[in-house]
Amino acid sequence: MIIATVAAVAYVGFSVVSSSLTGGISSGTQYDQLAELKNNYSNLEVQYNETGNKIYMMNNITLEREYVNAQVELVRVKNDISDVESALSMGKPASEVDKRLQLARDDLKIAQEAYNSLSVK
Repeated sequence: MIIATVAAVAYVGFSVVSSSLTGGISSGTQYDQLAELKNNYSNLEVQYNETGNKIYMMNNITLEREYVNAQVELVRVKNDISDVESALSMGKPASEVDKRLQLARDDLKIAQEAYNSLSVK
């Protein structure tokens, strides 16, 4: 009886330690993915800002509307990045963080496509 109890406690202890190590490895990778995402976002934001300056100097309302509509996609990515950071800081499960990372990557592609479709660059 005592042996069985000790074995059960050891198993539970091993499971907790193993789970915490696996979670740490996963979140380490997720932090790397977040850093890459933030870098890609920053690069795209620079492109948007440079293009926005050109467009606003032209005083063309049609181009300005086109730019603002595209820029909405960039704002969406910024919000997605905040969601990922929030999930990581709150210790959400790896699967939840992965979903948020994928959404941010997908929205980053959409923002890049919106930028590429602008008439002026």
